[in-house]
Amino acid sequence: MYIDRVAVTRKARRFSGGVYALGLHVVWCPKYRRPVLDGQVAVRLRELLEQKAAERGWEITVLEVMPDHVHLFVKHDPKSSASYVANQFKGFTSRVLREEFPHLKSKLPTLWSSSYFAASAGTVPAETVLKYIETQRERPRQKEMGEQA
Repeated sequence: MYIDRVAVTRKARRFSGGVYALGLHVVWCPKYRRPVLDGQVAVRLRELLEQKAAERGWEITVLEVMPDHVHLFVKHDPKSSASYVANQFKGFTSRVLREEFPHLKSKLPTLWSSSYFAASAGTVPAETVLKYIETQRERPRQKEMGEQA
């Protein structure tokens, strides 16, 4: 549902080595999928996620905090892997939330489950990329270069 909205707002960013437009959909849950992300905890979690994204130069496009899981769509730099992005958000928020909300320490041995889901989401459909690759030999420039070689 929200991926369409993301594709419309995506813009390429530049850095010294090139241009990129990387988006990552990340989902993670509290330990034992306990429904502890509500009320003030949910509000503070949103603030912390925005803070971490700003600190790293990432842009959160979509954020949904449910009582038992978090959905996040973030634009990130090409040097940050999916595991790095997920673990930056999870580690930072766990430490701060457990300090600020002592009931989270007493209910759970750690705030987050050790696992997460991450999927890259590009602006070009996979079918378009596949067609582009498959038709490379048919392109005029490639034929001219092939004939000269």
